[in-house]
Amino acid sequence: MPTNPSPEADLKAALEPRSVAVIGASTNPNKIGGRPIAYMTRFGYRGAIYPINPNSPEVQGHKSYPDLAALPEAPDLVVVAVPGDAAVAAVAACAQRGVKIAVVMTSGFGEIDAAGLETQRQMVATARAGGMRLVGPNTQGLANFGTGAVANFSTMFIEMPPEPGPLAIVSQSGAMSVVPYCLLRARGIGVRHVHATGNEADLSAADFALAMVRDPEVKLLLLYLEAIADPARLAEAARLARERDLPIVALKAGRSPRAQAVASSHTGALANEDRVVDAFFRQHGIWRARDIHGLVNAAELYLKGWRPDGSRLVMISNSGASCVMAADQAHALAMPLAEFTAETRRDLAAKLPAFASSGNPIDVTAALLSDNQLFGNVLPIVAQDPATDLLFISLPVAGTGYDVPLFARDTATYAASTGRPVALAAPLAPVRDAFGAAGIPTFTYDAEAIAALDQLAAHSALLRRRLPQWPPGRPVVLPPGNGRFLSEWDSVQLLAAQGIPTVRQHLCRTRDEAVAAFRALGGGPVAVKGCSAEMPHKSEAGLVRLGVASEAAAGEAFDALWQRLADLKVARDGVIVAAMVKGRRELALGARVDPQFGPVVLVGDGGKYIEALVDVALLLPPFDAEDVLDALGSLRIAPILNGVRGEPPLDLAPVCAMALRLGQLMLAAAGRIASIDVNPVIVGAAGETALVVDALVERAARS
Repeated sequence: MPTNPSPEADLKAALEPRSVAVIGASTNPNKIGGRPIAYMTRFGYRGAIYPINPNSPEVQGHKSYPDLAALPEAPDLVVVAVPGDAAVAAVAACAQRGVKIAVVMTSGFGEIDAAGLETQRQMVATARAGGMRLVGPNTQGLANFGTGAVANFSTMFIEMPPEPGPLAIVSQSGAMSVVPYCLLRARGIGVRHVHATGNEADLSAADFALAMVRDPEVKLLLLYLEAIADPARLAEAARLARERDLPIVALKAGRSPRAQAVASSHTGALANEDRVVDAFFRQHGIWRARDIHGLVNAAELYLKGWRPDGSRLVMISNSGASCVMAADQAHALAMPLAEFTAETRRDLAAKLPAFASSGNPIDVTAALLSDNQLFGNVLPIVAQDPATDLLFISLPVAGTGYDVPLFARDTATYAASTGRPVALAAPLAPVRDAFGAAGIPTFTYDAEAIAALDQLAAHSALLRRRLPQWPPGRPVVLPPGNGRFLSEWDSVQLLAAQGIPTVRQHLCRTRDEAVAAFRALGGGPVAVKGCSAEMPHKSEAGLVRLGVASEAAAGEAFDALWQRLADLKVARDGVIVAAMVKGRRELALGARVDPQFGPVVLVGDGGKYIEALVDVALLLPPFDAEDVLDALGSLRIAPILNGVRGEPPLDLAPVCAMALRLGQLMLAAAGRIASIDVNPVIVGAAGETALVVDALVERAARS
């Protein structure tokens, strides 16, 4: 049986094939089987093109062949553009002939039903047995405009002719591969690669992403994803991209809640797929766009090579209204406005009209019409101010009477001398054209220009982060047994063994032991809880008594809860007598194993309303304390954590340490633990309590 080459070799054959055959080749260039031949002929492909059509001796000026066996050589790449069973037979013929890559455009497989999925799997097995790889099925195809190898049938390449450039698009959807292409070409941005992976029966978007970051001509990669089946490969692509300073922007569809099985673990319900995707992208420096506009909006800024160190914004306009609205937009994005030094304000005041403001935003007023030097006088002053990271220029009114080319040259001089990102917004196309000719990224609307600057700054900060290195975790010893959950006692003891601070407590099996535990804890008040691995959620079952303040009450609580366990017909592991601790806030921690991404750690607001008022963030190991603080800072309760109304800020360092140890525990457990709920975690100010009060550990199901 032939050995399968590496994906890198496979994709070289896909992206730079020496020869391409089209099964189902059409003489009509507007048919699916005709488009690839027309495109390769038109876009400069220099390899051999082999149309396969038994009914025509010639197809679009190329000699046609009746079948694969009649070809003078085994082609590197074959486009399969025949329907149904004929496509399955074509794949088998390709594998037997020694083809390296088959691009199966045919639909009606795994995207339809279970039978189609099984046929798709058999196709992959047939291909692999012959040492061949598949793209698709149900794919629009591949397009490398750098080599002219366009095995693709999209109409968009007729409507928006290609121009090779520094940008690559990889998409699991055919339409969403060419919509960003269209938007980019409309802006005059060249695109080198446009690849749609379809059903991904074999080669995936992650495989193509890795190939894109290895192409030295690519400076920006855009992804459209509906699923991430191979996170490790995508993470490797992100790692190599970071080494090359090649930004990756991804649009992952499916943010809305989806139907899912009822989870017994709080963490399983809260750590849903979309939050995990967010955490994965953050960890690997991939910017997540919220829509197709956000996928392409900042492309020109990225391609300038600008990587700002901060996000402080300076605004300049000849309209006071534009200044106000731009400030509102920056505020909505949480972008800080640069605070000028006294020297900068003085120098600006000397150049601006007396009725203009020397603060930020800078309104140069309608005086710009009578003084075309005003722009050039203001920009060097802004360039000298150390607080400026980003510059936004809004020219809602400019044209006849304004020396727009001079404004553009002055702005280009500013950008070249400072290396700081600049974006212009202007509704008039001639104004945008003048600035664009000077190399300044331009936008029609203020909001999209400011959003692009914000994305560039935030993504640059993300790319500067590096993954921390974690030492090996402590060994994880689970108690004997096969039950799905550990009891509360065993769960808390497991955390304590990992160095996570827990509340003082005792497990009691008699009334006398409960009374003794009450005394040992200092005489109350205490919490008394029925403990059974078969009853993971105690409050709903009436198994919790709080504020027990005397020995007699402790004994009575034991008796009642011991009986309650019997009434519930569950195993009686004991009754816990625990110290009651006070803090300033109840937080929650959690962890679970995601089937695609592995261990995931949750941090967020805690207490009994955790599922009703979901305010959580996720982290993927490895992470560090700064990552945990950033996650906590993203919560809605962040202002409370920082201290409000005269309250001191909470001491979050112990929470960060707990989250780190929880992540290390999950890695050390090596798949034996499915999830951990830690709620509540009592947190105080500096020097006050930070303790785990309750926990629930769920074993992983046996394979």
